[in-house]
Amino acid sequence: MTKFVFITGGVVSSLGKGIAAASLGALLESRGLKVTVIKMDPYLNMDPGTMSPFQHGEVFVTEDGAETDLDLGHYERFIATRMSRINNFTTGQIYDSVIRKERKGQYLGKTVQVVPHITNEIQDFIFRGAKISHDDEAEVAIVEVGGTVGDIESLPFLEAIRQMALRLGDSMTCYVHLTLVPFLASAGELKTKPTQHSVQRLREIGILPNLILCRADRFIPDDERKKISLFCNVREEAVISVYDVDSIYRIPRILCEQRVDDLICRSLNLSLPEADLSIWDDLLAKFSNTSRIVKIAMVGKYVELRESYKSLNEALTHAGIHRQAKVTVDYIDSEMIQSVGTSKLTEFDAILVPGGFGERGIEGKIEAISFARLNKIPFLGICLGMQLAVVEFARNVAKMPLANSTEFDAKTGFPVIALINEWTRIDGEKERRHLSSDKGGTMRLGNQKIKIKPDSLAFKIYGETTLERHRHRYECNNILLPKLEAAGLIFSGFTEKDSLVEVIEFCQNQHPWFMGVQFHPEFKSNPRASHPLFLSFIEAALRRAEGLSNISGSQLKTKKLFKGTHETSRL
Repeated sequence: MTKFVFITGGVVSSLGKGIAAASLGALLESRGLKVTVIKMDPYLNMDPGTMSPFQHGEVFVTEDGAETDLDLGHYERFIATRMSRINNFTTGQIYDSVIRKERKGQYLGKTVQVVPHITNEIQDFIFRGAKISHDDEAEVAIVEVGGTVGDIESLPFLEAIRQMALRLGDSMTCYVHLTLVPFLASAGELKTKPTQHSVQRLREIGILPNLILCRADRFIPDDERKKISLFCNVREEAVISVYDVDSIYRIPRILCEQRVDDLICRSLNLSLPEADLSIWDDLLAKFSNTSRIVKIAMVGKYVELRESYKSLNEALTHAGIHRQAKVTVDYIDSEMIQSVGTSKLTEFDAILVPGGFGERGIEGKIEAISFARLNKIPFLGICLGMQLAVVEFARNVAKMPLANSTEFDAKTGFPVIALINEWTRIDGEKERRHLSSDKGGTMRLGNQKIKIKPDSLAFKIYGETTLERHRHRYECNNILLPKLEAAGLIFSGFTEKDSLVEVIEFCQNQHPWFMGVQFHPEFKSNPRASHPLFLSFIEAALRRAEGLSNISGSQLKTKKLFKGTHETSRL
């Protein structure tokens, strides 16, 4: 039977519960356990798919097409188990399930209440999430409770996990509380009172933590740990210092050095071999031996909140580690480019345009793509970034000056990007393939197989086929492909099922490295084995950095491309 480790948070949000959960998973996995991780989110949305990145950060997509919390990306980067839709659920999903059961009469006329009906449903979802596959359960499931102790929204989840110790027995559950120990510069000392109050609130609910992970900007001395131990009724050895480090991939080693895995195994009555962290130690050795620097410009529209590009940032870091290079990313607001031009882009070794939704900042992204094409700077466009690369090429090379996506101009005469039902008919009828009526289900999502054309850059990276994850609504218009191909754009990857465009590129005698992909490769990258597309992209950026280190920015073509002014020369 699966045993459970519950992780709660206190004092403030954004302390890193997701990274703590993922690191504990890696630590237990290193001792030979089959581990999975579950995230419970206390908001009423069914999932984060329709939430603004400014509200929630990145939406992580699983292989089975679930739009989930960004913490599931951390889980996949730290442990071997792949996440699915059962690994993330919300208050909205819980209440929806309970109300559906009530409407069907499954409660036999009883009054439906938070306790026991909502809390029982939460427990059922936890047990469901403990499965690695239909017929295989995890030996240990780490369950992260979203929010902070004291939040009204989190109370049903906390009550549910309190009951699980009664339901399963003490040796089947372990409670880990992550809290903040702030350093007050004016007093010159660390303060333990916020942690004491946070644990007090947890104990009032009926949960006694087995371990306390104390987040701080520095190592927590023994005196403070003793104080926390005394006032929180936790053994001193179970008060763990989790201090700021230069890489999140050091956390498993930090926890191991403080014997966290032993404490958890003792609580769960597990007798296991010592942890083998050689994979992580090798990774950190590579991370510390980065002798080269590559500068990437990420031109996006959510740059104020870096969490919006969490998986993408990590994927670039992974590629840098495996190429022994430090990847520095500058986040450039695409609206700024619209107003001041592309001159700032002269200082970078590569340009990346990520995904996104909505019209804001689109023309600035197109200008950045044009700059990369004209100046032969390595370029990677992901999802919307690929679509805008097609728009830019159509406008400025293929002589379609008003080309656009119907997402931004429904009446464009050259809809190079559009919804499928806007440019195709099947059996004489317009059909919304992959689409439905509500915003929460209108996208092509999850893993799909892609066929790659031989003699292409994509073929060198992937081979004949690959599986990649998707999250988008609009597609490249197949009807206009011949005209774009005639102008020099290469379509080198298509979906196996529907022949929808997945990869675009230029011949390497036209451009050293220029590629756009409709999918999201960042969701499949992990530190142990960097994604091949990002490895190739970073290699191209390094070649430029090392080959052009003494070339001044004035030699680049930096003219500002205004909307309505089009450069139409062929490549």
